[in-house]
Amino acid sequence: MQTSSSGGHHHPLSAAGILVSLGIIYGDIGTSPLYVLSAIITNKVISEDIVYGGISAVFWTITLLTTVKYVIYTLQADNNGEGGIFSLFALIKRKRKRGYLIWVAMIGGAMMLADSVITPPISVSSAIEGLSFFKADIDTVPIVIAVIIGIFLLQQLGTARVGRSFGPIMLLWFSALAVIGVYSIMQNVVILKALNPYYAIKMVFNFYQDPSTMLSTSGFWLLGGVFLCSTGAEALFADLGHVGRDNIRISWIFVKICLILNYLGQGAFLLNHVGETLNGQNPFFLMIPGFFKVFMVILACLAAIIASQAVISGSYSLISEAIRLNIFPKIEVKYPSMSEGQIYIPFINNFLLVGCILVVLYFEKAANMEAAYGLSITVTMIMTTILLREYFIVKRKSFAYLVGLIGVFLFIESLFFFSNLLKFFHGGYIAVLISGIFIVLMFSRYRTIRIKKALREFVPINMYKDQLIELSHDVSQEKFATNLVFLTTSSNEAEVENKVFYSILHKQPKRADNYWFVHVHVTRYPFTCEYKVDEIVKNDIYRITFYLGFKVEEKISQFLKQVVEDMVKRGEITNIDNRYHLVDDEKLSGDFKFLMLEEELSAENDLGFWDRLAIQINLWFKSFTASPEKWFNIDKNLLVVEKVPLVIKQSMDQTLVRLETKPNY
Repeated sequence: MQTSSSGGHHHPLSAAGILVSLGIIYGDIGTSPLYVLSAIITNKVISEDIVYGGISAVFWTITLLTTVKYVIYTLQADNNGEGGIFSLFALIKRKRKRGYLIWVAMIGGAMMLADSVITPPISVSSAIEGLSFFKADIDTVPIVIAVIIGIFLLQQLGTARVGRSFGPIMLLWFSALAVIGVYSIMQNVVILKALNPYYAIKMVFNFYQDPSTMLSTSGFWLLGGVFLCSTGAEALFADLGHVGRDNIRISWIFVKICLILNYLGQGAFLLNHVGETLNGQNPFFLMIPGFFKVFMVILACLAAIIASQAVISGSYSLISEAIRLNIFPKIEVKYPSMSEGQIYIPFINNFLLVGCILVVLYFEKAANMEAAYGLSITVTMIMTTILLREYFIVKRKSFAYLVGLIGVFLFIESLFFFSNLLKFFHGGYIAVLISGIFIVLMFSRYRTIRIKKALREFVPINMYKDQLIELSHDVSQEKFATNLVFLTTSSNEAEVENKVFYSILHKQPKRADNYWFVHVHVTRYPFTCEYKVDEIVKNDIYRITFYLGFKVEEKISQFLKQVVEDMVKRGEITNIDNRYHLVDDEKLSGDFKFLMLEEELSAENDLGFWDRLAIQINLWFKSFTASPEKWFNIDKNLLVVEKVPLVIKQSMDQTLVRLETKPNY
């Protein structure tokens, strides 16, 4: 077994990296021009105040939230090259012992995962509906569902391959956004006044009339539509591990310029239609010159397909980090490429696929989805800001950072949150319900792990070595196996769980020639394949620690057999009797038995309601996840699973009284 020195995922700045960034990072925020202005102007008489105010609010939102908060500051808080709210929490939790921070991370992560169910449908629907320019009565729902299914099927190829194929298309898309924007700006250059923040502030305090109801509404509620321009910012941070900080920052300069030019172009077009209403039409497609419209509709469809990639890959990153933090059940994680940051999680992929299809069937049109879109991501942004404040404290940043910068972020995000509350009754509750599912799973895992850690007792192997030697040589006991193997979570080479010795010595004595205590340490390098042997008692007790790269399949039974054969050849083990082993594979190593202790909730518990509920949910969800034998690739013929009651606190409130005579009842 040899180690590979190639590892980590601090991606260097490169042209290829920038191109991949365009393909998998900016899809969501890059397609926002398709629906942002439509969401702001819908059902309102076009006025100069709405146009200038809307464009101004979009520009400063992108500048302050996406650029300043995320691209400049939040990307600094990478955890070994990994991004996302869970990574940020992991980065600060070692030095900032604040109990509430775990809830901040769980709520923020769950809300982003929920928003990932709405982002692909709205991106794809808003673009596919552009086909109505060719056929007005086209039914877009089946097409949208077919496209979404194709997107999720592509995920198993890995984000590197997807990004390389999508990058050139997004480069063309952003370039087209800029060209069309400049063309429209030239028709009405006065729109450049919208860059003044005065117009955004004025819009918030004005009232605008809805021609369909003749009712006036405050401009404050228009911020719900404005916020859609920055919904991809959190995914940008979560996708940090896929392409690296430098590639994101450099590519963002190009992306932001293209987006702002296009928004200004849409504003210039709307200024030419003051006093009119859109009647459900999209200003993005309306401003495109006729000779260019066909090309842009097709390109918009391709860009919207790609847009889903940012939140999907961001979701993978979030769940992967949550698993490492022990706040999400252990599910299968695959690495389709050479980099640890580029991953594929089948369970999450399937969950999001089903959720996206249901959203499309429920809302049908992109305009209906706009009402539900963005509520949960505002919560995620606020949670990230709270964690960013803790990060600044850890980094000993100045008072200006802690009060000024964080204060500005929280103020802006709070405005967006309250303006988005109206969306709850128009479909936002769906995202809240989905996030609730993830919060329940996270809470149950987190609470169960805390309970187990409080109870888990590690004992020195040396304390029981004499008893193990005696049992190993006790011929009156039937031999259980030549090599009896226990997997231990203890990273201390001298200790294992107390329940292991209970199983070997007391529950049902298990005689073996050799006892092996095996611990697996996953490294941050892709192909590390090393092991360390600690000989407790020669020809009796050994402790093996495997150091395996994150891309190495954990074939523990094969690896251990290889280790034992090597030790036999070296003369480090001499007590394996080969005479009775007829199978070639067992000539040197002997037979193996892997004993796994599976915990189940005992009836003899005096648990509080929340503790019992958390443990039951965690145990229930385990039935849907990969079993330990699959995690470690152990042949079922070699595996013995032994149930161990999870007894937290025995309930015994009554005391029995002995009677000397028969009672009269």
